[in-house]
Amino acid sequence: MIAGATAIVILLVLAAVHVYWAVGGKAGKGAAIPTAQGRAVIKPSALSTAMVAAGLCVIAALLACRIGWLKLPGLAGDNIVVQIAAWLIAAVFALRTIGDFRYVGFFKRIRDTRFARLDTLAYSPLCAVLAVLSGIAASR
Repeated sequence: MIAGATAIVILLVLAAVHVYWAVGGKAGKGAAIPTAQGRAVIKPSALSTAMVAAGLCVIAALLACRIGWLKLPGLAGDNIVVQIAAWLIAAVFALRTIGDFRYVGFFKRIRDTRFARLDTLAYSPLCAVLAVLSGIAASR
């Protein structure tokens, strides 16, 4: 339960950061977008950033169901859909840790940008931690 709770708190903090960016906040946003040759690889809109925040909240809610913090009709922690979702969450974070072999993850080729350095030092390790914590919560 501690692993799941820790993952939920991290996910909700990340969701709050994305909401901040979606409503126009600027702090840290430039360091969170991959770049190549000085240009952003992606240009997330306010809507897409808000959708990421919503997705992080849904993931947190599924993990909360899994560890018994949240009880929704038909989605108890031992429900097979919740169990599979928890394992999929762990897998997605593990895949993000590995990366796309170009801009993100431990195996990225482009390593000389601000984002790439932060990805190596913080973002990918955080995803690895979330993969482990989600996996522990999934296996309860």
